[in-house]
Amino acid sequence: MTKKRVFITGITGQDGSYLAEFLLSQGYEVFGLVRRTSTLNFERIRHIQDQITLISGDMLDQTSLTRALKDIQPDEVYNLAAQSFVQTSWQQPVFTGDVTALGVTRLLDAIMTVNPAIRFYQASSSEMFGKVQEVPQRETTPFYPRSPYGVAKVYGHWITVNYRESYNLHATSGILFNHGSPRRGLEFVERKVAYHAAKIKLGLINEIRIGNLESQRDWGFAGDYVYAMWLMLQQDTPADYVIASGKTHSIERLLDIAFSCVDLNWKNYAVQDERFMRPAEVDLLIGDASKARAELGWQPQVSFEQLIQMMVEADLKLLKAEHRL
Repeated sequence: MTKKRVFITGITGQDGSYLAEFLLSQGYEVFGLVRRTSTLNFERIRHIQDQITLISGDMLDQTSLTRALKDIQPDEVYNLAAQSFVQTSWQQPVFTGDVTALGVTRLLDAIMTVNPAIRFYQASSSEMFGKVQEVPQRETTPFYPRSPYGVAKVYGHWITVNYRESYNLHATSGILFNHGSPRRGLEFVERKVAYHAAKIKLGLINEIRIGNLESQRDWGFAGDYVYAMWLMLQQDTPADYVIASGKTHSIERLLDIAFSCVDLNWKNYAVQDERFMRPAEVDLLIGDASKARAELGWQPQVSFEQLIQMMVEADLKLLKAEHRL
């Protein structure tokens, strides 16, 4: 029996690495898109790099995407590539729109050119809800994005719906709420807090600078969430799904758990810093994943507390090795 082939954009990111790992375990032949840059970071996929094939291309370059699909002839495509840092999206709004919004159109168009039978997954985001119109947020909740990133993700989401309905593509958007792991970039607050808690514990620094402590998010574990992506593309009929834990936690609670993992009180180390405040804040994101539970049989396995503990422990180990402690 021939192996199923899959093409993942953003394979070097957190979600890409967990998804590639999972799909290898399911017997897929895995291909990933990487940009030609001098600073490529393969850290997250190094342990599986000899089992996957990396293809050079760019979300800004339609020709490279079409060529990649022609060469690979995949059964499934997961679009995880994006300029995904909310803070950066204010500094680079045009670039964010070009990659995170128009990049989706280029990829969908490449699928139409090469093989419309390819199943397509678009990584949508809870940031699309922004100034929330209802709590909790579900698939039918109106979008009100509050950052250039959120706006770009709304475009990516609707162009996916548009291609699905116009061309009968098996195209699905997963509206994923915040999900972290030890592989999360330090730009993301949950990893920043875990990393700083570990650093302070080891005596390497003595403070953490943080933004809005009241801001609340719905967090889960990335490994659980990539499983949901795969489940979506196994359905007979494409649809959009909210993937979330259904529980919300403030930044203050995040600090509380992370620092208690290392027996410290965060209040002795946290300094509020204006630089980490967003121009337009998203206050309360909490997802209702009941559709995913009912139709995909999906539910998260790792709790928020377990996730933060996993991250703090991983960072302690990482820092001890780095500093030979």
